[in-house]
Amino acid sequence: MPFGEMTITLDDVACLLHLPVRGQFYTPVSVSQEQAAELAVELLGEEYEFALRETVVQRGGYFSQQWLYESYNRNANFYGKYDCATRTWMLMLVGSTILADKSYTRVDAKWLLLFSDLSAVHTYSWASIALVCLYDNLNDASMFSTRALAGYATLLQCWIHEYFPTLGRRAQSDLNCDNPGFPRAMRWMYKQGKTKLLDYRPILDALTPDDVIWRPFETHRGSIPFDLITLYSGHLRGSTVVPYLLERCIRQFGFVQYIPRPPPLAPAYSDIDSDWIGYHASVDRILQPTRPVTYASETVPDYMSWYYRVSHPRLCRPVDGPHGAPPVPHYAPAPDAPVDDAPADDAPQETALQRERRWRGMARGALETFLTRIDADRDDEDFEELFFALDVCRGAYP
Repeated sequence: MPFGEMTITLDDVACLLHLPVRGQFYTPVSVSQEQAAELAVELLGEEYEFALRETVVQRGGYFSQQWLYESYNRNANFYGKYDCATRTWMLMLVGSTILADKSYTRVDAKWLLLFSDLSAVHTYSWASIALVCLYDNLNDASMFSTRALAGYATLLQCWIHEYFPTLGRRAQSDLNCDNPGFPRAMRWMYKQGKTKLLDYRPILDALTPDDVIWRPFETHRGSIPFDLITLYSGHLRGSTVVPYLLERCIRQFGFVQYIPRPPPLAPAYSDIDSDWIGYHASVDRILQPTRPVTYASETVPDYMSWYYRVSHPRLCRPVDGPHGAPPVPHYAPAPDAPVDDAPADDAPQETALQRERRWRGMARGALETFLTRIDADRDDEDFEELFFALDVCRGAYP
């Protein structure tokens, strides 16, 4: 934004969807057609040949939502396999909402293992699962060649409605969604917009801090009390590993925005789990440099100059848009920075871990450039190995 960074937080997900934040992470493993059919036999009570026929039709480890719906009806109404019917219904639910792919008609079978033990379903951090999926897909959508957005677009749209009341068209339902039991997302109804993408760019550039409702869920605390764990800073893991850096948007929690530290590299899975369990340490670290705001959009005096130096606060060039957006400033190194990227003579020796991370970063950049150039789609099985290699480089696998 022209006035600093904002993002969808775990607290936003909890208030909008009433999904639990606390719990363990779940990282899925992709399954083949045969493995998906075997899972359908074990967990959905289907015949192997029947399930395999479906995965062959879907050309991978997927089930269509229609197939799942028919399986649910058979198990619930004819065979009395209520545990299988429950798994089918829940897989169909998450596959059409928080874990939706670009087809919006099928569900990845890798999520079925979430429901293998129905008594443990509540132990997962479902808000993290939803947010990791959305972050990952927004990252893909930031590439100019991406043609569609996967993940729960309704979550993104309702978040925009809550924080930016002047942006876009919206229609409210008649529900009082601050009453207990109603997710805040039910406050909104679909309304067809007329503004096109090119028209939205200057509108976004013209936004001011006064156009933002910085803490929209204060009246919703009777339903979802504020949980300190939503101030956790580090990494979340799920379908991949994503950074979750609350110090970059601390104003959304009522604190003065300061210049954040550089983003850390993605740690090993075990370290992510340890940081999540010991979230108090990261909360203390990001709250120590700040204090509660005196006005909603307050920042430290040097934040905006730093932000305009290192970021891209404008979407439009000076010739674009009616308001004449200023040119996007480029990053300027510190005056005493070395001319080239060579390490100083007295720099400490690079460790094996640092070397591995550096090479992973180089490989990741090369893979991302190549996949973008050929317009590869993650759902295309021809590029499955390349996307697996990219996920390894991103730290999705320890």
